[in-house]
Amino acid sequence: MWIQGAVICEPLKPLYLSNPLSSNGTSFFTNHYQKRRSSVVVMSMTTKITAVPIMVNGCNGKMGRSVILAANSAGLQILPKSFGPEKEAGNTVEVFGNEIKIHGPSERESVLASLYDEYPSMIVVDYTVPDLVNDNADLYCRVGVPFVMGTTGGDRDILYKTVDASKVYAVISPQMGKQVVAFLAAMEIMAEQFPGAFSGYSLHVKESHQAGKLDTSGTAKAVISCFKKLGVSFDEQVIEMIRDPKEQVELVGVPEEYLSGHAFHLYYLSSPDKTVSFEFQHNVCGRSIYAEGTVDAVLFLAKKIQSKADKRIYDMIDVLREGNMR
Repeated sequence: MWIQGAVICEPLKPLYLSNPLSSNGTSFFTNHYQKRRSSVVVMSMTTKITAVPIMVNGCNGKMGRSVILAANSAGLQILPKSFGPEKEAGNTVEVFGNEIKIHGPSERESVLASLYDEYPSMIVVDYTVPDLVNDNADLYCRVGVPFVMGTTGGDRDILYKTVDASKVYAVISPQMGKQVVAFLAAMEIMAEQFPGAFSGYSLHVKESHQAGKLDTSGTAKAVISCFKKLGVSFDEQVIEMIRDPKEQVELVGVPEEYLSGHAFHLYYLSSPDKTVSFEFQHNVCGRSIYAEGTVDAVLFLAKKIQSKADKRIYDMIDVLREGNMR
């Protein structure tokens, strides 16, 4: 079986030219802002939500910039503040026509609370770094601001518990690419309907991302969890992470122009006697697929807030199921 999805990077060489088998206290702001969450967006239910104010944290990073570009095209309002490292605090950057002031860790809570007071329908988009996932989510929940978490890593169990306890609206997903999420959904369905179908099979996983990606692919982990439900025994510690540009070009087949932004995955299964094998592959070049998915997640979340939905925590599969993406 061969399942492959490639995004804007033709022509592509085969993903792997070598043998696949080788080689994360309540503050003053908590009570004040929790009281006003239920009226974040006041509009007619028939109104098309587009000009949602968004604060993009990590705005000067590659994903942050890509999100701002996609948000501009979709008519979202880019707010003029963002969180960044202390060394960038006080700087103002221009990102696709938007002037944004960077604020460091020491002023995050006061800045966010002030911004939320000024823009009560705002949504935060987080594309920072894995080490900040839990701290940032804890902050958003204390202030009461809804958010879309595009950053991978952190302690995901603590992340979900924090958001659930706060009752803040959020979209949290290890993968924002809509088409890749559809593939993940198909894997979940297969795992739920055919548990144990691959019992005894061995699994080898390779994932290639730009050198700046420090953590293991969250998408790979999600797919592996499905294979485990299907009966495969696998230790995530043995995922082969490829970050060397030379290997990415020569062994993986990544086009050189996408070395700074790509996501190639290969999952290779083989039967106990090696007479049967299955390969699942999905390749993404560039970041537009994630940026567009993030904008859809923002618009989806704005509608859920507007309708005062009972459910508060969503993922990209929920966004897909809504069926009205751009």
